[in-house]
Amino acid sequence: MERGAYGAAKAGGSFNLEQFLRRPETIFRICSCLFALIVFACIVSEYPSDREGKLFCIFGRNNDACHYGVGIGVLAFIGSLVFLGLDIYFPTLSNANYRKYLVLGDLGFSGLWSFLWFVGFCFLTNQWSITDPHSYLTGADNARAAIAFSFFSILTWIPLAFLAYKRYTAGVDDFSTDYVDPSQDTTTPYSSYPNTVSDSYQQPPFTQNSDTGEYQPPAY
Repeated sequence: MERGAYGAAKAGGSFNLEQFLRRPETIFRICSCLFALIVFACIVSEYPSDREGKLFCIFGRNNDACHYGVGIGVLAFIGSLVFLGLDIYFPTLSNANYRKYLVLGDLGFSGLWSFLWFVGFCFLTNQWSITDPHSYLTGADNARAAIAFSFFSILTWIPLAFLAYKRYTAGVDDFSTDYVDPSQDTTTPYSSYPNTVSDSYQQPPFTQNSDTGEYQPPAY
């Protein structure tokens, strides 16, 4: 992990495409984006029709299952693209607080979608298990693909949540918590000025006694 603030180097560095593409976050985000696209595309493309020509959800004729799969797939696809763009913009942020908020947002979103994909996988699997095979002629492969890539999505969002948590716990490396304001430091008080009256002051030469008016020789 890079030193600096929340897993990225200090602001001002140049963008390196090759290094960016090798980052684990980038790889997992691209995979999450592709898996989400496959899930909602497979579900949307397979809406069989009954004898009356009415479309129905292939997963046990339960429209909620299809709506759920399409909904989390579309939002996961958009979220992956948004955070992928923020990853490019992230190193240019010089404010550590802004970086902290972005990392927390990444952590919350990744954790939430890990849970939603798990629910979606279980939901679609359950509805597919009770689906009458005679109720459709085609679309079984797409239904199975949607279930499979729902499971694969869990395996990409959990690492993203872990990496975001790791960046959050890293914090800001360059800030020293042992810093003490010199004005508040009582352990090393400022040295006092020398006593000019008793230590280094000498009577100027050719002075005159103000009381007697007589000449006084200079003191050595």
